[in-house]
Amino acid sequence: MHTLYHLPLDPACRKIRVLLGEKRLEHTLKTEQVWNRREGFLKLSPAGEVPVLIEEDGTSIAGGGTIAEYLDEAYPNPPVIGATPLDRAETRRLGEWFDVKFAREVSVKLIEEKITKRFLGRGEPNASAIRAGHANIHYHLDYIAWLCDRRRWLAGEAFSLADIAAAAHLSVIDYLGDVPWDDHPGAKDWYARVKSRPSMRPILADQVPGATPPRHYADLDF
Repeated sequence: MHTLYHLPLDPACRKIRVLLGEKRLEHTLKTEQVWNRREGFLKLSPAGEVPVLIEEDGTSIAGGGTIAEYLDEAYPNPPVIGATPLDRAETRRLGEWFDVKFAREVSVKLIEEKITKRFLGRGEPNASAIRAGHANIHYHLDYIAWLCDRRRWLAGEAFSLADIAAAAHLSVIDYLGDVPWDDHPGAKDWYARVKSRPSMRPILADQVPGATPPRHYADLDF
């Protein structure tokens, strides 16, 4: 069985959890409080960051992007990166869009200000950063809707790592109650389809002590 060191509200960790579910790979979760800089964990992840995947033979793979590529090569069924070079290029482009651009413009601003500062006692939330995150998310939701007007899924006709990366980030923001779904029906329809996948059930069952998600969070019909 695989072991995943993770944090419940970390988008990169959620991406790997969903991917493990899509691959139907049994795994256990170990929450790692990375801010403690635990020596044993630093041997697995010199960067001191989650996620870290431990294979059954004890091999460790660190980093969300690296783990995702590894899993799709080592466990190719079902494939999630693409069947052709162009498919893989588009999947990786959109994966980077959410893991880099969406993260910088939305996830980091809202998670840091509304969760990290609160639980680690790092001071009061920065209202300007929160407003920026709320403003920026509309552009990304519009882009999701635009893509889904032209394709069945974000990167093409098949569910892919692009959808997983986008859903990983949005699921965290949705846990905070900060996704304006009613303003973006196209994106809402796409996310409802993602939520209905069995691989999302563990994500939707998350409950972080001291932070309760909105009622619609685990509701497949919103």
